[in-house]
Amino acid sequence: MTQATPTRGGETRGTVYFERGEIDRLLSLYSRRVAEGDWRDYAIDLGRDVAMFSIYSHSRTVPLYRIVKGAAANGRAAIFWLDSRGRRLRTAESIADVLAPIDGRLRVVT
Repeated sequence: MTQATPTRGGETRGTVYFERGEIDRLLSLYSRRVAEGDWRDYAIDLGRDVAMFSIYSHSRTVPLYRIVKGAAANGRAAIFWLDSRGRRLRTAESIADVLAPIDGRLRVVT
């Protein structure tokens, strides 16, 4: 979702942020992976065009993963992507689809 913020000159600029359901999903995955000992720290950055949830394996390293939400354009849904060390691994319109590669849940295959 984008929130319009008035600026000095009267124009508006959008701020991208994670909605409650999205942040719940991110924190649920994060807490599970912390309990497994895989991840140690996270950061949330909000900007004019993107919102980022960065995941760290150690607190003084570059992010292991960045889940990024880009601004919606022309009435389309926001775009999410998963980035790892400068490489875009997946792009989708849903946070669940973007998190699939790092969501280590076991699934029964029949």
